[in-house]
Amino acid sequence: MADWGSLPEVETSAVPDHLEGEALVAALDGAQIVVAMRERTPFPAALVDRLPDLRLLVTTGLRNAAIDLDAAAARGVTVCGTESSPTPPAELTWALIHGLTRHLVTEAVGLRRAERWQQTVGVDLEGARLGLIGVGRIGTRVAAVGRAFGMDVVGWSPHLSAERAAAAGVRLVAKDELMATSDVVSLHLVLSDSTRGIVGADDLALMKHTAYLVNTARAGLVDTDALVDALEQSRIAGAGLDVYDVEPLPDDHVLRRLPNVLGTPHLGYVSEANYRRFFGQAVEDIAAWRAGRPLRVLAAPRGEESAGRRG
Repeated sequence: MADWGSLPEVETSAVPDHLEGEALVAALDGAQIVVAMRERTPFPAALVDRLPDLRLLVTTGLRNAAIDLDAAAARGVTVCGTESSPTPPAELTWALIHGLTRHLVTEAVGLRRAERWQQTVGVDLEGARLGLIGVGRIGTRVAAVGRAFGMDVVGWSPHLSAERAAAAGVRLVAKDELMATSDVVSLHLVLSDSTRGIVGADDLALMKHTAYLVNTARAGLVDTDALVDALEQSRIAGAGLDVYDVEPLPDDHVLRRLPNVLGTPHLGYVSEANYRRFFGQAVEDIAAWRAGRPLRVLAAPRGEESAGRRG
């Protein structure tokens, strides 16, 4: 995915497994440079303290809530990022929407197992309402596809104006109206102190029993316990989820077994073009840092949340 050979004086090795605790410390021991994939591996102060040789931490993406940027700065560790395309998560959002509304898993598994031919009746998107919570770079792309399918696209976020919504081809509505009238609700917000739990039990209770919730953004935007309860009681038709409170998702987690959940293992950003961008710019970051001119340096945002495990 990148020309690592352009860094002849840097010895590289890969850590393909998800590691924690002592195993993670051992794997990174002695490393002066670490390239982290998104937020899969948290770098809190306690971990940074145990990596005395660390001098450069590169994260894929320009935002990473799983890195304690203040702790890194205090210990002389430079943190750099890379660009990330909004297109892959927007595309995965639609994969989940289609998978849910056309019952693709049920039908594909039934076909493979030679079970009953045509078991379900799909939901039409044309004429249905798509409600977007967040209309930024990703939400705008999701909205464009919804309009192409003939959907009525509405949106809301804490700071969304009617003008910005209109520029994205979305009609601004109140949050309660969006939750109560949408056939598909899709989340596209940054997780912060102000957006954590922005979809709670009361919001889910407003949804139609035929509606679907899709989350390819961050699990913390939704009250997971309330969502599980709504799904178990069939108060909503289903959920398409790519993000979870704990990742990797524990083997015995209830979301793995609910029949009305279509889940994917945080694939939103995982595409060939995005990975080439990630790793290609990681190489650039390393070369620039070694030359004393670091690129895309990240600083701790004020008032934002601390680190967590989110992919």
